[in-house]
Amino acid sequence: MTDLTLAPNGSATVPVVRHAVLDDAHVGDIRGALGTIKLGDTAARTGLSAKVKTLLAIVGPGLIVMCGDNDAGAFSTYGQTGQNFGTHLLWVLLLLIPVLYVNQEMVVRLGAVTGVGHGKLILERFGKFWGAFSIIDLFLLNALTLVTEFIGITLAVGYLGLPKVPSVIAAGAVVIAAASTGSFRRFERVVITLCAGTLLLIPLALALHPGAGQMARGFLVPGVPGGAQMSTVMLLVIGLVGTTVAPWQLFFQQSYVIDKRITPRFMKYEKADLWIGIVVVVIGAAAIIGFSAAAVAGTHLAGGFTDAQGLAGAIAAKAGHLAGIVFAIALLDSSIIGAFAVSLSTAYAIGDTFGVNHSLHRGVKQAKGFYGVYVGLIAAAAAIVLIPGSPLGVITNGVQAMAGVLLPSASVYLLVLCNDKQVLGPWVNGRKTNLFTSTVLGVLVTLSIILVAAVFFPNITAGQITDIVTACAAAGFGAAGYVVAARRRRPHAAPIDRTGAADWRMPPLAVIGRATMATKQKVGMGVLRLYLAVASVLVVVKIVELALGGH
Repeated sequence: MTDLTLAPNGSATVPVVRHAVLDDAHVGDIRGALGTIKLGDTAARTGLSAKVKTLLAIVGPGLIVMCGDNDAGAFSTYGQTGQNFGTHLLWVLLLLIPVLYVNQEMVVRLGAVTGVGHGKLILERFGKFWGAFSIIDLFLLNALTLVTEFIGITLAVGYLGLPKVPSVIAAGAVVIAAASTGSFRRFERVVITLCAGTLLLIPLALALHPGAGQMARGFLVPGVPGGAQMSTVMLLVIGLVGTTVAPWQLFFQQSYVIDKRITPRFMKYEKADLWIGIVVVVIGAAAIIGFSAAAVAGTHLAGGFTDAQGLAGAIAAKAGHLAGIVFAIALLDSSIIGAFAVSLSTAYAIGDTFGVNHSLHRGVKQAKGFYGVYVGLIAAAAAIVLIPGSPLGVITNGVQAMAGVLLPSASVYLLVLCNDKQVLGPWVNGRKTNLFTSTVLGVLVTLSIILVAAVFFPNITAGQITDIVTACAAAGFGAAGYVVAARRRRPHAAPIDRTGAADWRMPPLAVIGRATMATKQKVGMGVLRLYLAVASVLVVVKIVELALGGH
């Protein structure tokens, strides 16, 4: 997008490029499911009515990414948590609320300010070596995650008594058709309608009525279930982290904000949209854990999770067949939302990276590569789940654990980009955000170290886990001390100038060029990469062990 400057005599001079939007379909009116904002609308929203109308037009990216987060993998992971361990691990959800907000708020800023997708930014600012890691991670993990969405679809239709093959094909056709019309607004209306299906979890929770006191203790009193093998518990805890804060969310929301044409001027409304989504996802997650625990309490099914279809049967046995049907419909609904979001996340990233048209504002003929990736992923995932004999429940939980292990890598790139003044200008992170995000990274790495230790030593004790946490905390404090000392040796940094932030956009990538990485940054990121590769292999080992053991 360009603006023309004028010479003193009024003649046009050389065009001045204002920002780096990669696809011209990403510039124009905001045509959301619930309202429209015209391009160039800079009017102040002073009255309540104007603010509500603006919020309705903006709502979508935050709500969809969070509802997509409560997908098939989430149903399985939350269901296993409730059925096997009751409400003991609800506190993990509470801790994840600020993590969800800070991570997703950073990609909202990156999307609105840069107009460039997450993968492309990493590739251009850090180079092909680091960019390739990021895109390969995303592609492989998203492909596996998409398989879990179709696993959820097969489990739901299986419980409902529908034929498996035609149902999977029909679901895939719906996911493809809704995104392929060339109308962003039409797509968003379909998905937001499906998001309303999340409300089905509320009457289920009321029907099974988990104890309020028990739920409160689970949220407020951190603890680990007694009598359980610690390695299995830690795999599930990391699965909870991975299903609630997944790498695909970062890529999806940044690209979706861009495709919806949201600019920095409407940043506060997009942050409100994100909070709406977070409230929905946490209530939904807590409801699943709570009613799963209530459904099996005092029965032989407690501690015997198999998959979401088995849980539907347990719910039906406790609260009636209708309750089981409602659970299955909610699972089907959430799996389809997840399939939309995960496949779009990948298609956006591939379109960004390889410079092909990549927008829901375009029809199939105008964006063949974009839709080719989208359709190809869905077709492959649908085909894989139709292979007989696969341990579907274990695969689903394993993918969530893998997402939890790989999240630190994605978060490192995110943190570095959000401190890059050439990328975000007046929108760069403040000191408090950096401190919190660095702490979160430390916690995520600590969790993965505990998981690795638990794989090597299945009988690891709570005391030994405490020792690992203490050692990691000491290392973290040491690193923080080093950073503080280094800053004191440098000249005092000037405060961030936020002037003109509402209209600031990142210049074209060709103008700002490659970021300079210090040697210690390269070494640190390389070590983290190596460690996470080893941790990922060990997660796979644990998953195979659980599958073979039928646990």
